[in-house]
Amino acid sequence: MGGSPSPCASCKLLRRRCTKDCIFAPYFPSDDPRKFAIVHKVFGASNVSKMLQRIPVHQRADAVRSLVYEASARVRDPVYGCVGAIYYLQNQVSDLEMQLAEAQAEILCIQMQQQPTITNQYHGDVKSSQFSVSNFNSSPQIFNFASSSNVIMQDPLKRESFWT
Repeated sequence: MGGSPSPCASCKLLRRRCTKDCIFAPYFPSDDPRKFAIVHKVFGASNVSKMLQRIPVHQRADAVRSLVYEASARVRDPVYGCVGAIYYLQNQVSDLEMQLAEAQAEILCIQMQQQPTITNQYHGDVKSSQFSVSNFNSSPQIFNFASSSNVIMQDPLKRESFWT
């Protein structure tokens, strides 16, 4: 600033005298010159100055943080910049959501395997219906659906068409 012994990072990099009304001084201190150097390299000092002048004072610090982030991302990935980082994170979220769904399905399968018998009672013209589900990998399971009507017995080896 005006009477301070060291100029801000932008004035130091641009080799000019730092005035007390320097727009960069509050956001680019002299102890962190890398911050301004990267923003200057990507956006240019003149453009950054114009952007900061158009933004209300209370929002400038956030804008500078955003500019530093975007400039750093652009240096790391010159083609995609921060969009590449966002795309990478979205893919990571999708992969994690898929892993979560697979884990939940596996938990559900394990819970179903641990339930030895399921009994349902039906009222009306249908008698009690019982079936046993013990283990998916165990011996054949018995299903007994007895009702007062509509019982169809079929030979499992005999193939018939439903249409004939």
